[in-house]
Amino acid sequence: MFALKNYQEKALAALNSFFCKVRTVGLEAAWRACAPLHEKNGYTRPANYDSSALGDVPAVCVRIPTGGGKTFLAAHAVADAGKALRDTAAPVALWLVPSDAIRSQTLAALTTQRNPCREALTQHFGERVRVCALDDLATVGPQEVGSNGGNCAVIIVATIQSFNVKDKTIRTVYSFDESLAPHFHGLTPQQETRLDRVTEADIDAQRYLTGADLGRVKASLANWLTLHQPIVVVDEAHNNRTGQAFHTLRNLHPACVIELTATPMPDSNVIFHVGAQALASEDMIKLPIVLMEHNTGWKDAVRDAILTRDRLEGLAAKEPEYIRPVLLFQAEGVNGEANVEALLAHLTSSDGEKLDRKQIAVATGVQKELDGIVLAEPICAIRYVITVKALKEGWDCPFAYVLCSLQDMKSGKDVEQLLGRVLRMPYARPRQQPELGKAYAHVVSMTTARAADALADRLVNNMGFERYEAQAAIVPAQTVIPSFPFPDEGGQRPLMPVEAVIPLPFTPMQPIPDALQDSIEIRPTSTGATVIVRGELTGKVEDFLLAACNPGKQQQAVQDAIGRERARQDAQQAPATRGEPFAPLPQLCLLRDDHLQPVERRVLADLGDFDLFTEPVSLHGFAVRESGTAFEIDVDGDKVVYGVADSGQLHLNEVAPHASEHDLVQWLDRECRHVDNGQAALVKWLLAVTYHLIADRGFSLTALVRGKYLLAGAIRREIDRRRQLAVNHGFQKALPGFTASPMLADGFRYAFIFQPNQYPAQPPFYSGRYRFRNHYYPIIHDLREKRADGTPAEEFVCARAIDTHPAVKRWVRNVERDERFSFWLPTATDYFYPDFVAELKDGRVLVVEYKGKLQVHEDTREKDQIGRQWEASSGNRCLFLMAVADDHGRDVAGQIAAKIGTNVE
Repeated sequence: MFALKNYQEKALAALNSFFCKVRTVGLEAAWRACAPLHEKNGYTRPANYDSSALGDVPAVCVRIPTGGGKTFLAAHAVADAGKALRDTAAPVALWLVPSDAIRSQTLAALTTQRNPCREALTQHFGERVRVCALDDLATVGPQEVGSNGGNCAVIIVATIQSFNVKDKTIRTVYSFDESLAPHFHGLTPQQETRLDRVTEADIDAQRYLTGADLGRVKASLANWLTLHQPIVVVDEAHNNRTGQAFHTLRNLHPACVIELTATPMPDSNVIFHVGAQALASEDMIKLPIVLMEHNTGWKDAVRDAILTRDRLEGLAAKEPEYIRPVLLFQAEGVNGEANVEALLAHLTSSDGEKLDRKQIAVATGVQKELDGIVLAEPICAIRYVITVKALKEGWDCPFAYVLCSLQDMKSGKDVEQLLGRVLRMPYARPRQQPELGKAYAHVVSMTTARAADALADRLVNNMGFERYEAQAAIVPAQTVIPSFPFPDEGGQRPLMPVEAVIPLPFTPMQPIPDALQDSIEIRPTSTGATVIVRGELTGKVEDFLLAACNPGKQQQAVQDAIGRERARQDAQQAPATRGEPFAPLPQLCLLRDDHLQPVERRVLADLGDFDLFTEPVSLHGFAVRESGTAFEIDVDGDKVVYGVADSGQLHLNEVAPHASEHDLVQWLDRECRHVDNGQAALVKWLLAVTYHLIADRGFSLTALVRGKYLLAGAIRREIDRRRQLAVNHGFQKALPGFTASPMLADGFRYAFIFQPNQYPAQPPFYSGRYRFRNHYYPIIHDLREKRADGTPAEEFVCARAIDTHPAVKRWVRNVERDERFSFWLPTATDYFYPDFVAELKDGRVLVVEYKGKLQVHEDTREKDQIGRQWEASSGNRCLFLMAVADDHGRDVAGQIAAKIGTNVE
């Protein structure tokens, strides 16, 4: 079964936390509590701030770049949202997509056995789930639906166009459908108030309706959805953010709206955002994109692209899983020189590439040779695909590795869609051959404008990359390949001379200063000039270019171009890009039962003798109160109230006539199971908690079952609290014995190593004027040069001090809360991720945690203690510094210098 990636788990946790908060404190307060720190504004009612568009329906957006598995994520989110907002394990969901092609693809993904998306549904619902199109809803019986006493989740996949209309008589979803009538028997008055009724316009549109039907509750598909308050998933949500679209959704009375997109609109409530670097670190996409520009004709581009694919197929034979690299050709239109007919003739002719026609598929509006073909099947012979425009929506093949675009990159309209095809990683697992972890693009470039800029723009505008991610993601082939197509096995990749190309919308009149004559060349163009900068783009070069242009838009355009080129240069020069290794960092270890092992959470819990019965049985922060008109549950001081109108949510029919405490305990066992708890011990404790709530606190069994999802959440938090007490006890008990991992002949026994292709950096990426020269990766995680008042940011000052110290060879801005790809040390409460990790030229490593003037707390002293112990036990191989804003008159640079000492090679 395909496991959730780390960023997907974080996205689901963000959604679940928000929805649970909505139930207890309301929409606005939930947003303030759960919104990411960079979301400075309050909760936004979508559709241009029109508060009537969705009202108080919680609508949030998950932003994940292309290739991030949004459908798989949403399949998990439906189940979680159903429990959090509807108190049901059998929710109704409406899954909206932008086109019929995507609808077919989504239906296939959610219904095909062994597809990860179907497996996600099975994980939550077993086989008790129905996935259907609108036309198939009539086959779902009333007894199957969860809120009618059934236990089957229902997911309807449709296009937004099926609902989005002002005149409801022209859409079948709003029409009376007699086959749905059984679903509307026995409605309460409160339920009927939300439903549309038959109007005279309906009678005119549907001739079998009569005057006797006027005012009757309409048995329509839209009313059926309204009755069940669906979880609404909106795929590619940036395409559906109009006032009409949101009013349409509101009329369905959804429990929530979950938007999924790589490129959200400015007024989207982004609850979670992940960058492309995180996807690459999790082996979801191939990065970098190795780019080769061809200005000697399209046939040269074709030849080199074929050689690249051939080389990759040879490497793929060494992989444990079957991979057959596929090359996508984007031909020119029918009037172009490199059109489909000319390209196909060149590929198959004896004086061309001499390819087997059986290995080529043409996919255009006229020729549909990919229809019915499964490219991943080993028996499939296709290695080359020719298209002109975008491939059919929904077409997906992670075997696509190479894109060869014969269209002009500046005018091609569909290259980003094709580029998205070659980014997906086969099997979403790391490749043993490093070259199979990259994507390849061969493009025809007939202008002086860099194709890399055009590709980067498309990554940003259409595929969800951040600007600095996009610049770092595109690597010119020369920096990777000293001679085409690949270096010899084991060969070193030389660092090529750096050259920047900056287009100007004007021709500079000022003479080039003498000091810059050897590094700057200005070439006039029809629209202005192109500046060629050989070597580093220094501050003096920037000052000259900015002085040559008019203030305002011209100056901003030049600054943007300089920023792009600097990001590209930094990407090419970064040690990680060049494959240089980072020094290993020994993990903190503990001698236990004569065996050395890393200090991890589970080890600490075991040392702390984690036992659910250590404390008396209780469940703090959970209470139930009932009256004739309301049913109220307190959760950690917040309240969830069910009024009479919500009686359909209480699921009383789910309680069997002879349900017992043991039935509830069995359900809680499935909901609350954890690897640290043996099932027998957990069931025993859950039974004790249930008896405590009934016998000691006076709650009825029916009340506990009615609030079972909130009860399960309270129990999980109580188990976590007790586990954390054990971890804390184990930490204090074991602290004196902590030691850095011993050094062996071939390295540390237990060590963390920053990998060149695994850095899950999150925005805001550093984009300041100061050029960091020694950061290991081409982008820098979550670092700002200046504060809001224009003064240097404190962590930037610390990073600059590390970067400029002569003893520092390379350093990393550590990513917090990512234990697989970041360096951490244990504390009594959690893992601690120091801000900076540096490799020194003498072989030592320096770890720096920075604290501002107002940031010194009790946990700061604990982190300092554990860091010092790690240093003291390392045998002078490791240094730890808790840097503060002002250490008795010493600034951060002085503290770093004192810690490193004078031992500089």
